Formats: sequence, C-alpha cells, structure tokens
Amino acid sequence: MDRREETAKGNAPNENNKPKTGVDRRKFLGLAAGGVGVAAAGAFLMSGGCGSKNALVIASSLPRTGSAQGQTDTIVNGIKMAIDDYNGEINGIKIQHRDMDDATAAQGQWDGGKEADNAREAAGDKNVMVYIGPYNSGASMVSQPILNEAGLLQISPAATWPGLTTKVPGNAKDEPAIHRKSDKLTFCRVCPTDFVQGPLSAVFAKDVLKVKKVYVLDDKELYGAGIAGLFKKKCEELGVQVLGHQSIVTTQTSFKGLMKQIGAMNPDLIYFGGTTQSKGPQIAIDMKGEGLNCPLMVPDGCYEQAFIEGAGPEVLNGRVYATIGGYDPGQMLTAGGSGAEYVKKYQAKFGKMPEAYAVYGYEAAKVFLEAVKKVGKKDREELRKTVLETKDFSAGALGKWSFDADGDTSIRVLTISKIEGGAFNPQKTITE
Repeated sequence: MDRREETAKGNAPNENNKPKTGVDRRKFLGLAAGGVGVAAAGAFLMSGGCGSKNALVIASSLPRTGSAQGQTDTIVNGIKMAIDDYNGEINGIKIQHRDMDDATAAQGQWDGGKEADNAREAAGDKNVMVYIGPYNSGASMVSQPILNEAGLLQISPAATWPGLTTKVPGNAKDEPAIHRKSDKLTFCRVCPTDFVQGPLSAVFAKDVLKVKKVYVLDDKELYGAGIAGLFKKKCEELGVQVLGHQSIVTTQTSFKGLMKQIGAMNPDLIYFGGTTQSKGPQIAIDMKGEGLNCPLMVPDGCYEQAFIEGAGPEVLNGRVYATIGGYDPGQMLTAGGSGAEYVKKYQAKFGKMPEAYAVYGYEAAKVFLEAVKKVGKKDREELRKTVLETKDFSAGALGKWSFDADGDTSIRVLTISKIEGGAFNPQKTITE
C-alpha cells in the first residue's frame, strides 16, 4: 500500500513554491554548496547522478524516511534484484537506478512537495525512461499528472486506490481523468487494487470469521477511507450489520474513549482502513486496553513489520487479521515456481525474508526491463507503449498476468493473515 497513506494537511503541493524546472532545487543547492559548480551540478543531475550520461535510468520515488522505510527498503531491493538479473546491461545499454525519497523527517511519511519535485526531476532528465512509484495513492495523485504531461511511463508497486485508473461508483471526483493532462495512458501498477482487497476482506469476515456485526474506522485519507468504504459496502451487500463508520483524528495519541464506545455495541469485528503511519498500531493497543476481545482487521497499509513492532507482538497475537492484495512471501516460498525462486534469491542476496511489497518492486522493474529488451533503445514512447501492451507476462515472480486497458494488473488475489508470534501467518487466499 496503498500503502500508505496519506496526510491531507501538509501533503498537497504548494502551487506558490513549485520549482520552475525539472531539477530539485534543494538537491541542486546542496551539490553547489559542496563545491560543485552550478553548471556541473546541473550536468550531474541530468546524467542520472552517476555513471555514463548515456545510461538508461530507472527512477523510483518512495518514502525512504519514516516508518515505511522498512517496507520501501525491500521494494528498492526488489528493483535492484531485477537489474542484477540482466547484469546491469541490456543490448549494450547500461541500466542505472536512482533511489528518490518522497518523504521528509518532519512529516515522517510522504510529502506532496517532495513527490512533485521527484516527478519533475525525473521528467526533465532525458535518460529516465520509467518512474517506479509512488508507494502512496495520495502521492500518486501528485506525480501522475506531471509524468503524464511529460509522456513518462509510471509503474506503481503499491498505490492501490482504484480511482487512479478507473471510475469508482459513487465517487464525485472526475477520476481518473483528473490525474491525466493528456489522452495518453502513462500510469500502470503491478499490485491489485482496493476493488479486490476491500470487498474480498468482507467476504472473509462473513464466511470465515462468521461476523454478523462490524464497526468500521478509517484514517480519513484517500487510501484508508476508500478501502474502508469498499469494505463497508460489501458488508451491507452480504447482510453483515454495520454498527457505525467513523473517521479517526490521526493526531490523537489515544483512542481509549472511542474503543469504550464501540465496545458497548458488542461488535464481532472492528475494521480499520488505514496504515501503520496513521495510527493502526494505536488502535490495536487501545482495543486491548479497553477489553475489546473481538478481532481487528487491517488492510495492506499495515501489512509490514513496522505495524507489528509499533503495537507489540503480545498485543496483536491471535487478535489481528491483515490483508494484502496478492501473496505473502512465505506462501510464495512454499508454493514453488517463479515466486519461490524470487524469495530464495532475495534471501541469498539480502540475508532475510522480503516484506510483502518487495515482489512488486521486482515485478515493476522486470516488466520494464523486458520491454527494454524488446525495444532495444532508449525511447520513452516506445517503452511506454510496449509495457502497457503487456500480455501474459511470466518473466517475473508472480506467474502469468497482463495489463488491462486501464493499466491495472489482471491479478485479482487477496491473502488474509493472522498475526501470531510476531509474524504474518497466512490463513486463506481468495481469488476473485
């Protein structure tokens, strides 16, 4: 995740502070201050930051600062693994990776200004042929119009809000048109959308957990509120009683009063649409503190080790279900095939298991690099078209899949895990 998300206040780019060039002013001044002349600093950035100016550059923009870093570290590792599969060169073209951070220490998560800067820098560099990212759906709303206007291919490994690519029933926004400045499709994603995760989570709650009454919470952000709404709608269709639906104030440090109110309604399940960064761990802590013994279900914005560490394994043990579009890495390892090969390679290279979204960093880079093999040259338009025309792709770790006309993956799978012993333990995988 959607990875998530997303603080509405402070994250929207300030129109008055937008740089007028494709160069990140903060990076440029930092280089100049370090003894690099202005002209040399500009040449350095335009060449991809290192190596030959003729190299093909894969830019990625992810929150590399804050609690999402553990997850994005493994996404970046996946990108590096894919490049290594080709020994860093295709058809005589050197492949470089530019690891860009769209978060700030002050925010502790993604920042709209940083994401806009990253998109402009990538768009303005003639050597950048693809932009892998962002991690958050809200950040995608910032970068997608910039990259679309530049005709630069964008592949997200984690942004799951459906409105980025297609119309969402009941959504008043003119999505996805508002994210595109041209009629050309430039955005695609290798992860399943919340059209899969939200409704199938409700199916699991009813059919497996036997839930009859649920209380729904969200963090009031694009991803969190969106997936909570999709979960709620499916519950109502299935005949599950929704006792209430409330958006939390993420600046609060405690939700004990709210938990007491919800506990009086005696729900069979609490569903939280949000992320580790938007107080998912605190919801779990205060549920236990107020004696709510019903399960908590959280989406993929919490499907990361940081969520477990934030709440504490003893708080979550056997009480929390987490969902993710696609497969858990442990499942992939035991299932064999290309997925198991990927996990084993990751373990051998980095000495640990990948987090859940690492495979989407790998898959995003693989589908692009296979297009480079086919096109055989640095050509943004040809590479964009070739990637978006992908059908029956099987050179990665996710089996055979295709992009549809909206740029979404044909993979429509949900895995539900119970958190036990400080780890995600897959319980069921549902295919739509």
